[in-house]
Amino acid sequence: MIPRVTLGALLLGLAPAIAQAQPTALTFDSAAYVTCKQAQAMPPEPRKALAMFLAEHAAGRRGVAMPTGDLGAHLGYLVRAGCTLTPDAYLYAVIDRAIVAELSKLPKRQ
Repeated sequence: MIPRVTLGALLLGLAPAIAQAQPTALTFDSAAYVTCKQAQAMPPEPRKALAMFLAEHAAGRRGVAMPTGDLGAHLGYLVRAGCTLTPDAYLYAVIDRAIVAELSKLPKRQ
């Protein structure tokens, strides 16, 4: 049985460069062009912060809230699969596509 984990925990294991380019705070302009391969090369904590930052941004654009529990874990699996298949894809694009794929199941932003 696979343990239940949150999207953030799953994104930690993704296939990373923003840590070098970003000394203090994440900006969308710098975060949007990090590939899955670059994200994988990052240390765990900066990678998690990057993935959650991008996920919150993508969810906000789509008018939904980031889920927790099973649905969050499912999104994480979709992102990990997308990055495994296309490591040169931008992490933001993979996260956004995962959110779009599950859009009807996600809670609306309030």
